[in-house]
Order: sequence, then C-alpha cells, then structure tokens
Amino acid sequence: MSRTAPSHDERDVVRQAAQWLALLESGDASEADQRQLQHWRDSDGRHERAWQKAQQLRQRFSGLPTKLAMATLDRPDHARRAALKRALGLAIVAPAAWLAWRELPIDVWRADLQTATGEQKRWNLADGIVLQLNTASAANIDMTARRLTLLRGEMALKVPGMSPLIVDGPYGRIVVSQSEACVRLDDDRCRVQVVNGSVQLQPLNGPVLTLRSGEQVILQRSGAGAVSSFDASLHGWRDGVLSAQNQPLGHFLRELGRYRAGVLRWEPALEALRVTGSFRLDNTDRILALLAATLPVEVHSRTRYWVTIVPRQTPSTKNNA
Repeated sequence: MSRTAPSHDERDVVRQAAQWLALLESGDASEADQRQLQHWRDSDGRHERAWQKAQQLRQRFSGLPTKLAMATLDRPDHARRAALKRALGLAIVAPAAWLAWRELPIDVWRADLQTATGEQKRWNLADGIVLQLNTASAANIDMTARRLTLLRGEMALKVPGMSPLIVDGPYGRIVVSQSEACVRLDDDRCRVQVVNGSVQLQPLNGPVLTLRSGEQVILQRSGAGAVSSFDASLHGWRDGVLSAQNQPLGHFLRELGRYRAGVLRWEPALEALRVTGSFRLDNTDRILALLAATLPVEVHSRTRYWVTIVPRQTPSTKNNA
C-alpha cells in the first residue's frame, strides 16, 4: 500500500518538532528555550500534533541504549545501515534526522542509488555513462530501459554516447545524449543545468525545449521558466567543494546545512554578511570555524548536532550584557 508524500508545510512542521526534540535531548535547553517551545506548540494546532507525534516516537525508542546509538552513528555507511536496522532507529541521539527520514516517501527508502547527508558518490555505468549523487540524494536506474528517475537531491550526469539516457522527475523528462548535465530537485521545483552539449526537456506542461551548454532552467508543475546562464562554481560539490563569491551568509549557510546532520541555525541579523572562498565539504565543522575566524560571528555548539551562529560580541557588548 503506497502512501501520499507530505506537503512542504507538513515537512517543515515535522522538522521543527524534531529540532525542538533534539534540543531537549541534548540536555542544554534553557528556561527560555522551554518557554519558546511552549509558545511554538500553542501557536498552531499542527505544531502541537507534530510535537505529540515526536513524543510518541521518542517513547517508542526509549529503550535503545545511548552507547549503542552513539557507536552506530559513527560507523561507516554500510555498517551503519546494518546497525540502524538492528536498532530500529536513531531517535535517541538524532531525532531530527530520524523523524525527517520517517517523513520521506517510501520510494526514497528503497532507491537503487542513495547518498547520506554530507556524502557524494560516483558510479560508472554502461557505455561510459558517469553518474554522481550529491548529499542526501536518491535515484532509481534501469539501464536496460536506459531510464533514470531522480527521487531526491542532486545529481551530475555525463552521457558520452549518442544513445540517450532518459531522466524522469516530478516536473518532466530530460533526454541526455552526448552531453553533461546537473539536475537538482527541491521541494517545489527542479533545476536543470547543461555543462556540455545540449539536452532536450519535456516539461509536464508546456512545449518541449532544448537547453544548451552554459544554460539552465527551472522546471515546476506549471512548466519551464526562463532560460538563463549559471555560475559554474555551483558544481564544485562534484569535487567535494562548496564555493562562494561575495555570497550572502544566509544563502551560504542554507547550502552548508544540506551537508550537515542535525540543526544549523543563525541570527537573522547575519543574513546579509558576505562570504567568499572555496571550502572542503569533508569537514563542515572546519568551515564553521573558518567563518568565525573571518567574519564577525561566533559559533555556539550545544552538541555536535545543534549549532547556532550569532554576532560576535565585542568587549563592551559583553560588559553590558
């Protein structure tokens, strides 16, 4: 029996409930945090229902030993997945990640190809085809039918031969041959970029169009948006790099958050600060440390999975606090 995928708003509420649960589990929740949680629960009936569901799930997994859960979290991918199945979940140490996993459509759980948060993988397929998946991504592949379905996240695809590979998604179809393209699936849209060659796009609604090297387009349920050029540094993830050129800090942190398990928050006043540089994605804690060293910000870590970035306090500010 299939189930309907939750809406964007429902997923946001579930994530918020999971983040509050993660904070409480950390043992670092202050009285102010408790008051904010109560206000959040009281402000919307959906919030209270999500919170009760989170509590029920937490109670269900309360018997999982903390040491086992922590060991499971730090294991390599294949061992971790096996341990997760045996332990039936990771809610005791990472309820936010666990609840988000529970809210994914079932086809993502069963995908042929997957990456975890913060992971990139590469597959060499038949006929010289190369597929890379970015962080928290999933796809199904059928080389007999020469068809790939992107279920979640982001991919880079290189098809050197003339025989096309068809990429299906929720907003249309992409036909790739003798070309290289990057596709990113977000909650309500799909971004298609052509690195080399050209691809044919068949949106769910609207006319078929051809996208050429250096061009990108956004596909949505209503059809394709305007064709535009794109910044090649967006594809740095294929080499394990996150690049920024005079980018607003808020935008940079939203991208960085895709590569980190747990919660990454920041004060709204920091949104407009600017970031420039290339950062290795294999150590996101180091990226946060570099931001603190080069920008007027401080990184506060309640736990490894709950990080908040705030404006740096000057001596006079600290004295007045």
